[in-house]
Amino acid sequence: MILIWLIGLLMGGGLLAFLVGQWNKTLPRWISLYTLIIGFIALISFWVEHYAAINIGSTDSWMIDFQQDWIPSFGISFHLAIDGLSLLLLMLTFFLGILAVLCSWKEITEHLGFYHFNLLWILAGISGVFMAMDLFLFYFFWEIMLIPMYFLIGIWGSKNREYAAYKFFIFTQVSGLLMFISILALYFIHAQNTGRYTFNYFELLGTVIAPQTAFWLMMGFMIAFAVKLPVVPFHSWLPDAHSEAPTAGSLILAGLLLKTGAYGILRFVLPLFPEIAKTYAPCAMLLGVIGIIYGAILAFSQTDLKRLIAYTSVSHMGFVILGIFAFNELAFQGVVMQLLTHAISTGALFIMAGMLKERLHTREIDEMGGLWFQMPKMGAIAVLFAMASLGLPGLGNFVAEFLILLGAFKSNMWLTVLATIGLIFSAIYSLRMIQKVFHGPIPASAPFSDFSWREVFIMAVLTISIIWLGLYPQPIINTARPMIKQMEQLFPTEFKNQP
Repeated sequence: MILIWLIGLLMGGGLLAFLVGQWNKTLPRWISLYTLIIGFIALISFWVEHYAAINIGSTDSWMIDFQQDWIPSFGISFHLAIDGLSLLLLMLTFFLGILAVLCSWKEITEHLGFYHFNLLWILAGISGVFMAMDLFLFYFFWEIMLIPMYFLIGIWGSKNREYAAYKFFIFTQVSGLLMFISILALYFIHAQNTGRYTFNYFELLGTVIAPQTAFWLMMGFMIAFAVKLPVVPFHSWLPDAHSEAPTAGSLILAGLLLKTGAYGILRFVLPLFPEIAKTYAPCAMLLGVIGIIYGAILAFSQTDLKRLIAYTSVSHMGFVILGIFAFNELAFQGVVMQLLTHAISTGALFIMAGMLKERLHTREIDEMGGLWFQMPKMGAIAVLFAMASLGLPGLGNFVAEFLILLGAFKSNMWLTVLATIGLIFSAIYSLRMIQKVFHGPIPASAPFSDFSWREVFIMAVLTISIIWLGLYPQPIINTARPMIKQMEQLFPTEFKNQP
């Protein structure tokens, strides 16, 4: 029952924070914080308990599988399950959720109860997406995480928050409806083949579909996940949403919502449509490479700090697409690492961008400069995470991108060579960001304070995490191994033929 308990904990905590927030301005923060800490401790305990079985090569990839009829007349069930990939992403969800509460502690001062209600319900929707094994339930959670994020941007965002919120909602809602049409089509095709109407993921896996029909069904799923990832050319909502969202909103967007797109491709697109995925893999890898280079070039050209960091996400998510469609064990390991390390490194940069805006009241890097002398601690941590973003050895992003490139090279040498250019560009935009913000002439303005103790704690936790993933990634790779073995069963020829 831990799976239902986790979702209920988040939704219940959100409702309690909303109700208490009507008469108390402080308690909603503590309710959210304690809710997330309890869930995170439970997940860590569960991981430690099951890690030994994973490490000795357990053949069962699913750790927990819970199913209860919901609307049986339509074949809809409340079906939740987790494997190693789901567990890692759930731990990431609660981990970043704790940091999201802490980084908004002083930033958010209005409508605190409603703010924390939305924050926890976004995380509940994301958790449900990572656990749902009924496609109707999956779509239900996919929509749950959309609406609170719309409110988070539209109410607590910056100057152009309404435009950014509408754009985010339209892009995500339209692409989500395309996925729902594909889900319904798959539902009816399976019923036509077997006489049984069901949304059960495991029953739908073996559905026989004509190739042309399978292509269109796959595209319905793929577009929804490509918009959320985002893949060029479906990325234009992301910079606006990031630049206008509050700091916690940017952290959740970069760290979690983007990961639901990658998770969807790994969990649904590849297993449900393996033959079509193989056919169009070179096109997907090409889009990944375009995203790597295009995102890096646009990141270099930005003057708004948050938009700059947003475009780095477009570039880094290009590596995810490249790795997924390489159909290679090393590349899949790199993809899992990239999902975690990108969340930590880019999340840290967004948190620091929020801290800078709080002190300087601007996001324009041309109005910054010389801040190293006034905020040396923040400068040092900013350099660390800029180095992580560009893939410095010893930090988590290096392991992720190295594994992806190594695996992709075995699949498509020339596209991998082009992708490595993105690493050069990432060094250029990362160093430019540090130079513009922390070096150069000192602005003629009042002195700015360095990290507070709360901010020191946030950045210390993120720093330890990115260094740990860079020096000792094996527990993560071991946890994801059963999922990768499932991919090997789906694509045995591709795994076997690559040297």
